Amino acid sequence: MSVNTVSTVEDSAVLEPGADLAGEAAEQACRETGSDFARLSKKINAAGLMRRRPWYYALRTGIVAGLFAAGWVAFVLVGDSWWTLAVAAFLAVVFGQVALVTHDVGHRQVFRLRKASMRAGKLAGNLGIGMGYGWWQDKHSRHHANPNHTELDPDVVPDILVWTQGQAKAAKGLPRFIGRSQAFLFFPLLTLEGFNLHVAGVRALANRSLKQRTSEGILLFTHFALYLGALFVVLPPGKAIAFPAVHQCLFGLYLGSIFAPNHKGMPTLTGDDRPDFLRRQVLTSRNVRGGWFIDIALGGLNYQIEHHLFPNMPSPQLREAQPIVRQHCEELGVSYLETGLITSYSQALRSLHDAGAPIREKTAAKADLKTGATTDAKVDVKADA
Repeated sequence: MSVNTVSTVEDSAVLEPGADLAGEAAEQACRETGSDFARLSKKINAAGLMRRRPWYYALRTGIVAGLFAAGWVAFVLVGDSWWTLAVAAFLAVVFGQVALVTHDVGHRQVFRLRKASMRAGKLAGNLGIGMGYGWWQDKHSRHHANPNHTELDPDVVPDILVWTQGQAKAAKGLPRFIGRSQAFLFFPLLTLEGFNLHVAGVRALANRSLKQRTSEGILLFTHFALYLGALFVVLPPGKAIAFPAVHQCLFGLYLGSIFAPNHKGMPTLTGDDRPDFLRRQVLTSRNVRGGWFIDIALGGLNYQIEHHLFPNMPSPQLREAQPIVRQHCEELGVSYLETGLITSYSQALRSLHDAGAPIREKTAAKADLKTGATTDAKVDVKADA
């Protein structure tokens, strides 16, 4: 993609639910006749892989909605019992699956029309799981436009964690405190991601650039009212507190574990590092190999390279697109990375540990300086004696 294309996408991100900025970026790159991506796009279209899959999404949405309803029925039937925490764990997985369906809706893989995508996204996101759809859509679109770019991708902003050694050197406050051991804290911190999604969605309502704030706010607070109301009507206070603690923590852990293998530990870009669209998407993404279980658990996002190149492609067709994309990359000499799930986590954690090295070095240097000053003081005291 050209620099102008990137600028168009960045300027378009205005917290508008239903905006398909990732798809627009891919389409604009495809119009660059003769480019490496345009030639790949012709192969993908010739294979019929951009066709919509309405029956697949009808079945998938029906199953997820059925599991969602079954989880809450089980919650009521189990009632005042500690077995309710098992229901909380089950619903954590179901909430993750709802989030994955919402993700596909946001990329217009499900509905062609923007209004239909927006309505479905708000119902699943805001009302279903308490996630602000407009806020997420804006954030995710900017990520797709410039993945792993330290200045343009909101997913690698050093809010709590630092993603590069450059960020670590400039870190202050909480990122500096956590950064020294962030690789060990990464998965524990993911347990807070569910709560973070709720808070971020509410905070976004104060942003006047968020379109349809009223409907988003109504659906979001309706979710909170129904969720908390069900807890305190069905459960005594102790269990009513334990249930969301287990549910939201496991939901955050599951959701974070889905997205962590995709880009963490892959090359980062900064400043004027602006390769063309194909290379920017491929070189910063990682695929996770596996069978049908991985496909379901990660919602097709284990084919992250193909998803970033063709964000509008229905998720069940990403597997079919993979050999075409991989061969095209081999012909171009572009590195194409695919690993197992455990290896992907290992690479991500190793990258986080390396990124925090400057903080650990500064801490060690200060400790050595302090130790040296203490030793010198003791020597002076003995000399005076």
